[in-house]
Amino acid sequence: MADAGRLGRRAFIGTFTAAGGAGVLTAAVDRDSGSLTVLDAVDDVPDPSYLALSPAGDMLYAVSETPDGAVAAYRVGAGRPELSGPPVPVGGSGPTHLGLFAGHVLTANYGSGSVSALALRPDGTLADTAPQVLRHTGSGPHTPRQHGPHAHQVQSDPGGRWAVSVDLGTDSVRVCALDGAGLTVHRETALRPGSGPRHLAFHPGGDVAYVVNELAPTVTVCRWDAAAGALRPGDEVPVLHGAPGGDAYPSGIVVSPDGRFVWTATRGQDVLSVLTPDPSGEGLRLVVTVPCGGVWPRDLTLDPSGRFLYVANERSGDVTWFAVDPDTGVPRRAGAVEAPAASCVIFG
Repeated sequence: MADAGRLGRRAFIGTFTAAGGAGVLTAAVDRDSGSLTVLDAVDDVPDPSYLALSPAGDMLYAVSETPDGAVAAYRVGAGRPELSGPPVPVGGSGPTHLGLFAGHVLTANYGSGSVSALALRPDGTLADTAPQVLRHTGSGPHTPRQHGPHAHQVQSDPGGRWAVSVDLGTDSVRVCALDGAGLTVHRETALRPGSGPRHLAFHPGGDVAYVVNELAPTVTVCRWDAAAGALRPGDEVPVLHGAPGGDAYPSGIVVSPDGRFVWTATRGQDVLSVLTPDPSGEGLRLVVTVPCGGVWPRDLTLDPSGRFLYVANERSGDVTWFAVDPDTGVPRRAGAVEAPAASCVIFG
């Protein structure tokens, strides 16, 4: 019988039901090996492609990445997650990402190029009120991908004062405030035209942010001024060696808890890249790439210990995990579990 202590942690896997996914999967995590064992699935909403947990870990939130986008909230206990009420419309289409901020769930709505704020009740369930919707404007030179705004990610800054949204269609990052006036843009930072920013991750020091660009396989290193709510772009660093032969669309980005390593995933090339920052966090260097263990790595994440890296391979229908070398940051493939149309992994 498996040791309960080793299997005490759980992971949740988002999938695309329209492509054969089973909904939101719950998996047991072996703390020693990092292996996942799928326990069950819930399919209350279509295409729950991205997930987030409440700080207490008792509520799980899922986007429904559909034309009539919505968010579902689940109570998390010892068994399967239980839907806490009907999904709430986000007032936008194709939500690809969500995060918690200032008593709200925020969603990045790729299809409509907007960010929505859905209020939470004190118990963490979704309030039955209309969402606040902030519509982005603008476009970029890469057609048809940048014919208009396409918000791809939204999250809190490390201090919890600002919401930061990344827009692939407008080549920009918006710093937003949420108060009695609603969700408003405080400052918009332009990145290189045609770069197509997708996701952002903060250095644990709190004053540097890394933006992974989907339309150019690069990471833009930015200085973050939390007091001013200002992002200042710096160097743009490649995540692949040489000119890639074929498609190359970076997706996720992760920073190690100690700030010594940055990892990205690139679809088409189906690789993970290891980059190392200098002590300030602003100098970033590509070290090596390794196979991602599957096809079309849509997202990647670290487990809470920082010892294992997990990749959601959408087209091969699996989640692979890697043991991270603590000295070099190089991931070594350690196993995989079947998860059709996998899109993200988070840990409870």
